[in-house]
Amino acid sequence: MHVQEWLDTVPAAAVYGVVALVIGLESLGIPLPGEIILVSAALMSSQNSEINPVVLGACAVVGAVVGDSIGYAIGRKGGRPLLAWLGKKFPRHFSEGHVATAERSFEKWGMWAVFFGRFVALLRIFAGPLAGVLHMPYWKFLTANVLGGICWAGGTTAVIYYVGVVAESWLKKFSYLGLVAAVLIGLVSMLVIKRKAKKAQAAHQETEKPEPVPAGE
Repeated sequence: MHVQEWLDTVPAAAVYGVVALVIGLESLGIPLPGEIILVSAALMSSQNSEINPVVLGACAVVGAVVGDSIGYAIGRKGGRPLLAWLGKKFPRHFSEGHVATAERSFEKWGMWAVFFGRFVALLRIFAGPLAGVLHMPYWKFLTANVLGGICWAGGTTAVIYYVGVVAESWLKKFSYLGLVAAVLIGLVSMLVIKRKAKKAQAAHQETEKPEPVPAGE
């Protein structure tokens, strides 16, 4: 079966549901490949007219915001014992070193850690629960959560969708090989976005450094 014919058989509702669910669970604190799922679905939307990229992006945003908010509530109630329990269940993602790194990011950047964390896999998993554990004011968390979710989910969907549109004729010629190549192009695009986000975070850190006190004062 040709790639285009196969994509056309996938129900749009199923794609929306899977994207919202996986991203929501990842944002809640469960290590899942939310970004890969979103990239794949956005690429599908460029090849399947039944999948609306705007609806897809909206579902991704809703999953991210709701998942993070639930993770925040769980973290606020569970506290540090929750992090210890997660460390036993998911030692690769919730090791003491990873928790300490994420906590330092939150202490330095506050709500900016939530915003930029949406673009970084480790912080994307930690953001909700850790913000709750550290008792970040919910209005700050929600503001950064919504803005980060819109920029990450909307931006990812838009970039990958247009990459897929441009590559459509190529995909038709090379079938599955083209599909794999287009996914790789999409992942490279996301790496570029992440790099820009990290540079913006570093620039924000520089502006927050205290002014040096002159000697003798």
